[in-house]
Amino acid sequence: MYWTYESVFDRVIYMAQAPDLAATTGLQPPTWADIQRASQVVRRHLPVTPLISHPTLGAGSCSQLFVKHENVQPTGAFKVRGGLNLVAGLDEPTRARGIIGYSTGNHAQSLAYAAADAGVRCVIVMPAGANPVKAHAVRMLGAELIEHGANFDEARAHAEFISERDGLRLVSAANEPAILAGVATAYVELVEQQPDLDAVVVPVGGGSGAAAACLVASALAPHLEVFAVQSEAARAAHDSWTSGTCVERPNATRVEGLATGAGFALTQRVMRERLGGFLLVTDDDITLAQRALLFDAHTLSEGAGAAALAAVYAHPNTFAGKRVAVVCTGANASESEIRRVVS
Repeated sequence: MYWTYESVFDRVIYMAQAPDLAATTGLQPPTWADIQRASQVVRRHLPVTPLISHPTLGAGSCSQLFVKHENVQPTGAFKVRGGLNLVAGLDEPTRARGIIGYSTGNHAQSLAYAAADAGVRCVIVMPAGANPVKAHAVRMLGAELIEHGANFDEARAHAEFISERDGLRLVSAANEPAILAGVATAYVELVEQQPDLDAVVVPVGGGSGAAAACLVASALAPHLEVFAVQSEAARAAHDSWTSGTCVERPNATRVEGLATGAGFALTQRVMRERLGGFLLVTDDDITLAQRALLFDAHTLSEGAGAAALAAVYAHPNTFAGKRVAVVCTGANASESEIRRVVS
């Protein structure tokens, strides 16, 4: 059974917002109307991505396992949805000044892609020595790339400084309602493609994907459990969720898409209200899942893109007997990462 966008949207009149989010952060999660508008924006630019059950991949303890292939997006990652939606909603003065983002790579490409399409100036700050595949893509998309700092958090601080100095609109990877609304369109597609799923597993760096999945599940599929997964070598989002407040933690993972050192207020609040569980895996678990995707599903994934599958394999009791979707969020693996996977 497949639902059209129209029939799904007709089922939902109102999406409740977190009651005191504005008081704590000044931000509110996107409403259902916001996600509807984002779906219209995204459909103008991107096709629906495949949801495939790969017979040779193995389902672990699941009764059936599906892969949502966001790795086939034009930027190689799901974040392009959020970038397109955010840039589409900019007012004219902001468009004239331009935007600045900070990222280990996929959020950067998302903003660069969307800004190029809209003719908006885009500046990106990435950590020094960032993934050369992602850095090259940012430049090819026409953005101005600045490499600064040893990690994501130092790049963020530098982007904040430039934003204040030059008047550019700072775009967070997670604390952005328009980004969440854009990313949520992937989960609207997912529910349409397989409405009888029991669970979906989403990797977390800043948390936009998992938070978006929570919003859509609340609106369209109350039975659907949403699980987040993060590397235990960079567990700030996990620990923020379990403690109930945003915390900082050491960031030692080699999986760049998960390499954040602090929780983000907006995504944490959404996840706290709806997430079914938050799982940790090792970096080596993730590499093994990348290898399985490559050889058994003919799918190149970066580390973050394989983290959801790693969680299914590493936590079999959590998913026993369930129909589960894992989101392959990106394919932008560096050459050294690919060598590690195939060795």
